[in-house]
Amino acid sequence: MKKNKFALQIAVFALIITSFIACDKDFSTLESDILNDDVATNFDILSDQYDIITYTDALEPVQTNGLGLNTLGVYDDNTYGRTTSSFVTQLSTTFGADFGDVVKIDSVVLYIPYFGSIEEVDEDDNVTYEIDSVLGREPIRLSLFESNYFIRDFDPNAEFDETQAYFSNKSASATEPISDAVLEGTLLPFVDYNETTEEFDPIDNIIEISEEGFVLTGLDDEGETQVTQRQFPGIRVQLDTTFWHNKIIDKEGDPVLDSQNNFSEYFRGLYFKAEPVNDDGSFLILNTGAQTSNITIYYTRLTASTSDDEDTTEQASIVLSFGPNRINFMDNEFTSPINDGDETNGDDRLFLKGGEGSIARIKLFNGEDLDEDDNTMNTFETWKSEFVETDEDGKFVRTKRLVNEANLVFYVDQNMVDGKEPDRLFLYDIDNKSPLTDFFIDLTNNSLPSFSKFNHLGPLQRVDDEPTGDGIKYKFRITEHINNILLRDSTNVELGLAVSLNVNLEDILAQRRVQTTDDSEFTTPTSSIITPRGTVLHGNNTEDESKKVYLEIYYTEPNN
Repeated sequence: MKKNKFALQIAVFALIITSFIACDKDFSTLESDILNDDVATNFDILSDQYDIITYTDALEPVQTNGLGLNTLGVYDDNTYGRTTSSFVTQLSTTFGADFGDVVKIDSVVLYIPYFGSIEEVDEDDNVTYEIDSVLGREPIRLSLFESNYFIRDFDPNAEFDETQAYFSNKSASATEPISDAVLEGTLLPFVDYNETTEEFDPIDNIIEISEEGFVLTGLDDEGETQVTQRQFPGIRVQLDTTFWHNKIIDKEGDPVLDSQNNFSEYFRGLYFKAEPVNDDGSFLILNTGAQTSNITIYYTRLTASTSDDEDTTEQASIVLSFGPNRINFMDNEFTSPINDGDETNGDDRLFLKGGEGSIARIKLFNGEDLDEDDNTMNTFETWKSEFVETDEDGKFVRTKRLVNEANLVFYVDQNMVDGKEPDRLFLYDIDNKSPLTDFFIDLTNNSLPSFSKFNHLGPLQRVDDEPTGDGIKYKFRITEHINNILLRDSTNVELGLAVSLNVNLEDILAQRRVQTTDDSEFTTPTSSIITPRGTVLHGNNTEDESKKVYLEIYYTEPNN
């Protein structure tokens, strides 16, 4: 993976250098004519707008395993309806463990942190957190089941060593559904310790959403209470101990605890099922890939024989981590279906929805490329001839106009959205399943997703620049993509536009498959799958000409 990424960076760097060399070569003779007494008089800086064709592409079920994180909960959108997300996960642990003698489980704790950051630590070590991965603050109902579904590593119906893909509609393929019955095995209740009875009492399986972290305490050597650990906000519940004693502790020495393969067959996983509370809820993006995400069994056992007192006990624990395989499931209750648009003429509105939703397809210059079989010039060739001179084979010879900046501009239809539209969209090359060159050369703040790739993937511009203001438009800078077409004879590929939760994911994770019946290899961006949000944009056939999508190119031209 690192080698591939390094090679990609080298390739991008080479493209940039080539661009500089080409520009220098093409304008070296022009430079002396442009400047006159340090005043630019022999060139014009102009701009033109070009029509494009863009239309909605409704997605079939999308691949949801191997995402690195998981979503859980309920999201309501006035435009599209409700999305409910649940997930199933395998478990892994330390194999060949020796639990000791006379084991008694003290507690079993499930903990999964949200994503976020530490905002402040005061003089008393109290921590203030900010979570940025929860949409809403209403509680959800979480049911936890032992799953009876065996998650495969490899696809038995594909070529050797091809990993198994699992999809958002609870299926392994178009002909292999996964039933609720097999996912919802033994129900694992949530409990709370009753100090009066010294027993665990069942409690409601309601998850409250809070930005408060968890402060864990214990007794020091003098019997005084002290803080032993602080945990980030997230889901933290206690589970009934009986199931885990029977399932794990009693299996000491059994082959089922000897390897991951044996364990995955024996304990096939856990199913996290989300439901609304009072017909409302929140949508959680969970850091299930974190080392701290796990189920921990705390227990007491007799101290090893080195002790003089044979009745002396000690505390120990065993950790069950999530993975190696995890699958998200998404249930869409659309208020109206998302339909495919007009591929030939384009649409008046573009419907973008994350998860198992939809993207927009974009055809620059009517989607045309060089036509070697036609003596007449199409829209694309006419445009290209205005900027560069080519030889008889259509290869670049010299530049007529220098492209300074190229932007794609999309306007939000505020009459069809409810103010929950996403701040970021992701623009990409559909044919090659990759970001554009502009993505890789944009180095703006790559550590914070909300501010990453600002030059290329412009965030939603809102009224008065207020965070809660109505969305106006998105602007995507694609200067290098246009220069690639002009100077390096790149193909005028079809582009895709998708909702994005975190544009940085597209630099490190391959796109996910879309389930089709014709075995095509269509994919969709990973960062779009993990967000439930959506928006509606004006297309090229909108009745409002002032909101029509367009390609804008600023260029320098000699003034002869």
